Amino acid sequence: MTVIVRDFRPADGEGWVRVRRAALPFMVTTPEQVAFDLAHAHPDKRFRLLVAEEDGEVIGTAQVGIAYDADEPGQGFLNPYVHPGHQGRGVGTLITQAGEAHLAEAGATAVYTWVLDEPANRTFAERRGYRPSRAAHFLHFDLAGTPLPTPRRAPEGVELCTAADFADDPRPLFEADAEVTADEPSDVSTVLSDYDDWLDHTWRNPALDHDLTSVAVVGGEVAAFSAAQTDGLTRYWSGMTGTRRAHRGRGLAKLVKNDSLHRARAAGYTDAYTGNDAGNGPMLAINTWFGYQICATEVRHVRELG
Repeated sequence: MTVIVRDFRPADGEGWVRVRRAALPFMVTTPEQVAFDLAHAHPDKRFRLLVAEEDGEVIGTAQVGIAYDADEPGQGFLNPYVHPGHQGRGVGTLITQAGEAHLAEAGATAVYTWVLDEPANRTFAERRGYRPSRAAHFLHFDLAGTPLPTPRRAPEGVELCTAADFADDPRPLFEADAEVTADEPSDVSTVLSDYDDWLDHTWRNPALDHDLTSVAVVGGEVAAFSAAQTDGLTRYWSGMTGTRRAHRGRGLAKLVKNDSLHRARAAGYTDAYTGNDAGNGPMLAINTWFGYQICATEVRHVRELG
């Protein structure tokens, strides 16, 4: 059968999720989230979702675009995945070529991609001219069977609440997210400065669970938060746990993450996942303290274009 690469269509949602869950089972992915990400992408992102199709079946996917909120222009991203049952047949090459062509046309000078730290995946990337950079880990916590630390009482002067409490004015969460994101280890530094854009693609994202996202407030200011994303079924993903600079060293990250995990367990979620840059020692230590275990590793690769 002939494999074709084309743009994502609304009817591809279930097929997209099936491929992503098979290739990357640690991520929380839903058809609603995929469609939302495409519909609400910033124009400067030049965002495309590509699918590889064979005989009417989606067997490969790729997210491709420009990191428009990076502090350095021209940084592209391309993340291709092929269903494990269809690997080794050139599907990955076809979808990668299509993504690279789009980025070149969009003016990207470099393309970044995440590659699972397995021999076949790394060889594929390196043969296409990508060189390895920093590593990151996927971690798993068995919410159904592993005890959680006893919920702690918030320290004096700290109010524990949820993102739902900011429904009327989420700007304080945006300001905290912007500061924490700026300090996150990465090859491509991100600058969150557009509040309306943040509302559109983060706050209103269907994967973000406002009731499970825990927030610590000190003196009327958001001091720490643990953002929760879910598939609405069994999987919970820690999208970001962070503390603002002025409040670090007080255990607030553990406080909000523990609160969020307890809320998730009470809501019926059984598997908690998160991702950490391999160089982010403080957050890795926190997750190890909870009982998270590394279940896979990715290595970011980069290739210059032009």
